[in-house]
Amino acid sequence: MKQVLQSIRNGSLTVQECPAPVAQAGQVVIGNAASLISAGTEKMVMDLAGKSLLGKAKERPDHVRRVLEKIHNEGLLNTVRAVREKLDEPMTMGYSSAGTVLACGAGVKAFKPGDRVASNGGHAGVVSVPANLCASVPDGVSLDHAAFAVLGAIAMQGVRLSKVQLGETVFVIGLGLVGQLAVSLLYAAGCRVIGTDLATDKCQLALKMGATIAKPGLSVSQVQEMTGGVGADAVLIAASAKSNEPIDLAAAAVRKRGRVVLVGVVGLELDRRPFYFKEAEFVVSCSYGPGRYDPVYENMGQDYPIAHVRWTEQRNIQAVLQMMGTGRLNVESLISHRFTIDQAESAYEMIKTGAEPFLGVVLRYDSASDVELQPTIQLCSRSETSGVARVGVLGAGNFARMVLIPQIVGNSRMVPAVLCSAGGVSATHSGRKHGFERATTDDNNVLNADDIDAVFSVTQHHLHASHVVRAINRGKHIFVEKPLCLSVDELAEIDEAVAGRADNLPVVMVGFNRRFAPLAQKLKAAFSGTDAPLTISFRFNAGMIPADHWTQSDELGGGRIIGEACHGIDFATWLTGSLPIRVYAESIGGPAAPEKTDDQCFITIRHADGSISNIAYLAGGDKACPKERIEVFGGGRTAILDDFRTLTTYHRGKRTVVNGRQDKGHAAEVDAFAAAVVGVEGPPISWPELRATTLASILAMQSLREGIPFAL
Repeated sequence: MKQVLQSIRNGSLTVQECPAPVAQAGQVVIGNAASLISAGTEKMVMDLAGKSLLGKAKERPDHVRRVLEKIHNEGLLNTVRAVREKLDEPMTMGYSSAGTVLACGAGVKAFKPGDRVASNGGHAGVVSVPANLCASVPDGVSLDHAAFAVLGAIAMQGVRLSKVQLGETVFVIGLGLVGQLAVSLLYAAGCRVIGTDLATDKCQLALKMGATIAKPGLSVSQVQEMTGGVGADAVLIAASAKSNEPIDLAAAAVRKRGRVVLVGVVGLELDRRPFYFKEAEFVVSCSYGPGRYDPVYENMGQDYPIAHVRWTEQRNIQAVLQMMGTGRLNVESLISHRFTIDQAESAYEMIKTGAEPFLGVVLRYDSASDVELQPTIQLCSRSETSGVARVGVLGAGNFARMVLIPQIVGNSRMVPAVLCSAGGVSATHSGRKHGFERATTDDNNVLNADDIDAVFSVTQHHLHASHVVRAINRGKHIFVEKPLCLSVDELAEIDEAVAGRADNLPVVMVGFNRRFAPLAQKLKAAFSGTDAPLTISFRFNAGMIPADHWTQSDELGGGRIIGEACHGIDFATWLTGSLPIRVYAESIGGPAAPEKTDDQCFITIRHADGSISNIAYLAGGDKACPKERIEVFGGGRTAILDDFRTLTTYHRGKRTVVNGRQDKGHAAEVDAFAAAVVGVEGPPISWPELRATTLASILAMQSLREGIPFAL
């Protein structure tokens, strides 16, 4: 299928062939018939992408601050590599489209194949969209018109926030697509609408959409005159401007105790005085409405009860479509151009250059009956190879692209065969870049492929257990980026798969890379020759992440203890050479504690040989502090490893310091896995160690909940 992609690095916009998405849980796969180019928003993206690196930095000083922090914490080389990789990642375009449902994922009940729907899917022949971001298109509404529904929901949310009542006067500043839609919605709501825009033709169109008065460059005095000296009951700012002029105009034009709603993007240097003396309200509207940017609502499908949140983003989209169905909202006059998806580059060139007047630019696609769901596309061909492992990679996120895939591609024992990502864009882009033969959106085309010997799973954590079990049952070697799984039940399923292959178990590996780090190897060597139990302190300065981040979710990520503190448990297990036998954990609390406290805790582990380790996973500190510090005592020896950069050892009164470039062992762990896959070496980490570390991290979470220690 074809998809519009924007390069952030060089500003080029292209239509590329990508694999079609498959139906995942909670998702609706839609064959698009039409999508609407949001010219204002998308032109801003194009303009930013076309700027130099310095120009991009000036536009986004917030990103510059993050880069400077990353340089301080991770070094210049790692930061430059990360920035280049981010700039190299293509951006999908579009967020308002309509088409026919082709398939529904597990848990989707409101839609079925064949339904006509509008969604926030992008400019692509086939899109996969969360069910809460889809709405049914009424009979009689064309899909060209339905493609306006999401943009219409943005206008509708602005109207709702204005709290207008029948007969009130509303002043709309900016008569682009959103402004025109707002005019029509306000007219349908029984309001008197005054509109203004710099363009005369847009003002004339607003009169057709329901405005009583619409003139270019209206002044405050004119608005006062039109309202009998009272001022507008509400003002909607739908303009896009860097200046503060639209805000100043709105503040002066609104009546006492009126309402100003910002829907567009303008300067926000508010003058307090007019709002103060008028006691006027000022509200910034958030996209389509309640639910927007809430991962629980959008990605996990948890709706808000209608009695408490009457108008969610989905219900706003549906309301727009219902108004189209009754004829109270007609968007045909807003369509200035129609292009096929193959002509998309010409459409964007017209928008970029302003070669001719435009407003609503619609992209059209093949009919749903002509759509072939092809989840895999060929990227390149390779001659027959022998003596090496053909590799499939599940996941093409930041960590996979920047850390693991370069190690796989650079390893002489491996051949990159197929790369899988949910959306397909990242798999296609990174697959071409790194020489993969195929890109796919269907994990079955990796796990069930006869020509794949080894699988890397670098996906969200809730998928790991399934990937491990399916790989083992198919006799494929599996490297799963930590964690191995999220629950005792999932671990039991993996145990069963391992037992079923006891005589011919493929290599099972978890990405516990710290034990493979060069300085970690030197640390362990410093304690060779002693049988004394060790005391180990592994401190993570983890840094805060939002409570609603997917890694914090019990269902998707398992929490940060299972997802990252497991590194410390594995490291202690490896260093002592002894499995954990008991675990106890406790986190911060109290009335001033943040929403999530699991990531500010201590985990104490007793090992079978009498050693004891303490994993301090701490998210409440400052980023300037080094991220990881390990201290080991035992047998008359001491060692301190600082952030895998500096190792200091003490023995017989002698202090030794070893400095090096930060290396957390990623290359060495991939090499060890590759050697095991081709039979040169045994498994890098034994199954009993992998199992015990995983179980200890799961029980650490249970200990946090129940306040008691658990024996393994």
